[in-house]
Amino acid sequence: MRSKASGTLPPVSSLVVVPTYQEAENIEAFLRAVRNAVPDFDVLVVDDGSPDGTGELAEKVAADIGQISVLHRAGKAGLGSAYRAGFGRALAEGYDLVVQMDCDLSHDPAAIPSLLERISDGADCVIGSRYVPGGSTPHWPWRRRVLSRYGNRYTSAVLKLGISDATSGYRAYRASTLETIDVASTESNGYVFMSEIAHRMVHAGMRIDEVPITFLDRQAGHSKMSGRIIVESMFRVTLTGIRNSWSR
Repeated sequence: MRSKASGTLPPVSSLVVVPTYQEAENIEAFLRAVRNAVPDFDVLVVDDGSPDGTGELAEKVAADIGQISVLHRAGKAGLGSAYRAGFGRALAEGYDLVVQMDCDLSHDPAAIPSLLERISDGADCVIGSRYVPGGSTPHWPWRRRVLSRYGNRYTSAVLKLGISDATSGYRAYRASTLETIDVASTESNGYVFMSEIAHRMVHAGMRIDEVPITFLDRQAGHSKMSGRIIVESMFRVTLTGIRNSWSR
């Protein structure tokens, strides 16, 4: 199933990849919002065996509005693993553009066209950024803001990325970008997957643009972020930075 998206871009086939786990309260609203924002795009839901029936609900919405497929996986295997599976499907089926985003509506689907404008202008990847002028995180407590902002600064400095929001999970890629960086060989399974991808793109000489987004708190369900995940991310970023220094 490959749709054709047009507008500021020449006709291309485009896919939104969204990993899900326990998102029954959000999945229908998310899928309908994506359909309204980019009516011609296909959507791939990568569900890690959600006990709350997220995958089955996605199938019901797919039957109603079309252009949605669901990849049912046996169990929770991590965000990076889900994206590798989704990106692998996108490349195997010959899509030209791939958008990744969260299902909890913290990433507003209405912002997708602003990412695509930069792709049409020549970017290899466009990041929906909280930390460029115009980006924001309303309603976040100050501790969360400090942790996220300085975590991003640390990641960008250690990995020499020059990116304001290296951990953002709202991105648009040319399929050729994912092929060039060999996304299938990435190793991270947690949220640090975003930083690993950014590191590969930067060191492959890719053009990465950032556009401002408003990151909204989820209204339903529970966040998957935890202190353990943050510690794991910082550890892996530090280790990669040390390896880079040794290699130089």
